[in-house]
Amino acid sequence: MRLATIQFCPARGDTAANLNRLHHWISSVDADVIVFPELATCGYFFRSPAEALPYAFERTAPEIAGLVDAAAAAGRVIVCGFAERDGDRLYNSAVIGGKGLATTVYRKSHLFYREVDVFTPGDSGFFVVDLPHLDCRLGTMICYDWRFPESSRSLALKGADLIACPSNLVTEIWRTVMPTRAIENKVYLAVANRTGSETNANETLQFNGCSAIYGYNGKPLANAEADADAVLIAEIDPSLTRNKRFNDVNDIFADRRPELYR
Repeated sequence: MRLATIQFCPARGDTAANLNRLHHWISSVDADVIVFPELATCGYFFRSPAEALPYAFERTAPEIAGLVDAAAAAGRVIVCGFAERDGDRLYNSAVIGGKGLATTVYRKSHLFYREVDVFTPGDSGFFVVDLPHLDCRLGTMICYDWRFPESSRSLALKGADLIACPSNLVTEIWRTVMPTRAIENKVYLAVANRTGSETNANETLQFNGCSAIYGYNGKPLANAEADADAVLIAEIDPSLTRNKRFNDVNDIFADRRPELYR
């Protein structure tokens, strides 16, 4: 299957412009699964729910349904970050939908930095979506979730072949750790990071791009530069992730001792 990650600089507060760009890539990128950055519809650096609320969508909103419908019409599956409104709560979420799928939404479990002032910690838990037409099992985590090995391990134990990670990364060490998440679970890992910067209340966050697709052995299959729009595409074979052996004796899942991990 063909896997793509999209790297760009979402415009904070300009949902119309961001949605137009997302639709462009959904219709034009030749890939089976496309992963977009975290909060791709609205931008990132908000400091209160009131600031973010005008740019948030309910999961059933026409704007979100439109992205999913466009993906289905193009024969693709998307994973796309957005600010989700649910009653009086906001979540940092990602919609997963498209060809042959019932639309699902993952809500970010681990909130980073000023996100704690804006969003409610996610309650969806980690789950895997079956893509039968691609013989692929897809799991999603969002940005700071990568810091917690339990995130990717939970998805891998649920059968994920591929983990999509929409991101707005500002640190550097993720480039060291993300390949480890692929290796330790023997899964493909697609990181869709953003570029650019955002300033709010005299504080600026600089996002560092370098989106990547990693093979199940941790080796990069595609890399982006730090500061430019990019479309990364890699051919992957999800079935190769399912045998967790790395020699004739050891199996990274069968050898686990969960009774000692307390």
